[in-house]
Amino acid sequence: MKKIAIISLLALWGAVSGAQVHDNPFAVKPDPAEPITYHNPVIPGFHSDPSICRAGEDYYLVTSTFEYFPGIPVYHSKDLVNWELIGHCIHRKEQFPQGMNIYACTIRYHEGTFYMITTDINGMGNFYMTASDPAGPWSDPMAIDLPGIDPDLFFDDDGKVYAMSSEFYLYEIDVKTGKRLTEGKKVWWGTGGRYAEGPHIYKKDGYYYLMAAEGGTEEAHCENIARSNTIWGPYTENPANPILAHANAAAQGNPIQGVGHADMVQAHDGSWWMVCHGYRKVVDYPVHHILGRETCLVPVNWAKYAWPTINGNGTVTIDMRTPTLPLEPFPTKSPRDEFEGTKLGLEWNFIRIPTDYYTISDGALRIKGQPQRIGERGSPAFIGRRIQSNDFTAETTMNFNPAKENEEAGFILLHESQHFDLRVKKSGDSRVLYVQLKFGSVVYKTEEVVLRPGPVKLRIQGARQRLNFAYAQGNDAFKQLESVEARYLSTETIGGFTGIYVGFYATVNGAECEEEAVFDYFEYSAD
Repeated sequence: MKKIAIISLLALWGAVSGAQVHDNPFAVKPDPAEPITYHNPVIPGFHSDPSICRAGEDYYLVTSTFEYFPGIPVYHSKDLVNWELIGHCIHRKEQFPQGMNIYACTIRYHEGTFYMITTDINGMGNFYMTASDPAGPWSDPMAIDLPGIDPDLFFDDDGKVYAMSSEFYLYEIDVKTGKRLTEGKKVWWGTGGRYAEGPHIYKKDGYYYLMAAEGGTEEAHCENIARSNTIWGPYTENPANPILAHANAAAQGNPIQGVGHADMVQAHDGSWWMVCHGYRKVVDYPVHHILGRETCLVPVNWAKYAWPTINGNGTVTIDMRTPTLPLEPFPTKSPRDEFEGTKLGLEWNFIRIPTDYYTISDGALRIKGQPQRIGERGSPAFIGRRIQSNDFTAETTMNFNPAKENEEAGFILLHESQHFDLRVKKSGDSRVLYVQLKFGSVVYKTEEVVLRPGPVKLRIQGARQRLNFAYAQGNDAFKQLESVEARYLSTETIGGFTGIYVGFYATVNGAECEEEAVFDYFEYSAD
């Protein structure tokens, strides 16, 4: 009898625990009868700290770029779901001759002028720029004396303009000169979460709402909000804070984590929307991600005199089942770049402001090696674009015949200053190819493969948890040289705030360059 009772209790416990695992009352339960209207992230790959504004029936969005140039991409949309890259706020070296390291941005539109305000931690501090056309050109930077990072601009109904940053000191300013017109007043202390950042002020139904991110940019990231009936406060916190968070049961197991650093906009049909960033996992537990923080979109329910609620329960899902504005997608771009003309496409970036180490001619990208290696100060010879999926294929053909052993060039995955490379160099009388993996102080190198004369095809593939490196010559099939776990190039392993780039590099390791590397095309596809 005792044995039967124990078996019965075990069966009951199994049923209850099974129900707890498979029927989480806090989990998102979308109605499967509702159609999927769009997918997150709406701007995939490293596009962190998004900020958004509306001009008529057009929407514009900017994100942070840290050390990459051109800096601060500007995206345009007609429906908030489909976005097209149209330019950059930092697009000429004269704007930052000393170099830059750009943190989070805010974009606003007021009386025919676009304003972008942000922080350069390289030396200028907080500054803003203006443009009549968001595609550019943008003005030279104008410094503004604010403490903290991630500044915000707010244009009030009475014509006054205010600025605030992460320390929640509010100033009235002269937006024509950047000068402060009042002493700063600390109007909020946040909710007590660490690393407050990205504050934004909104005005609705007579209230001033102050929203900011807290918790750091990892899994505890979240968005909180407070309000006051005067801009100078005091601000009362929403009792339902945080309004956006994934460090809870509702988002347990969600493929997107680390959500936060948000901005909101009212669409031309009266609906409210939020853009925020989050990262997609490449390893589930413990969480690792390689793409950086990506821009997501969620609906906001904001009744009169009420607090805003985000997507029903404060979470972001990949498959969104919510009404949208009428969708107006942009034409699909070719996955293959043939390097026609004389200019690179807007998707290509450099590490800091480049010197004249590349040209485009005769349908090829030509790069001359620089003394700097990847990760060293200055602007090493690197041209890359964001990886936008954990499953991807990137391919090129390279012609490179190094005259000296110090010369090398190749195809690279770069994350911060850490990188995994397909490298070609001279070794004795031979031209050789090998894979080198660098993360932290660890450097791993495969055996060298002797190449035949002529071009070599280089291919890097992402297969979620693995990164694969292969090559081919002539009509040969691709041969894999190395496969490595993607987590070794993740943010959790190497730190930092960006995401993986794929691209080209060349270096002469501190000496002079004689031979340039010639890349005939670049092809990128993502699943």
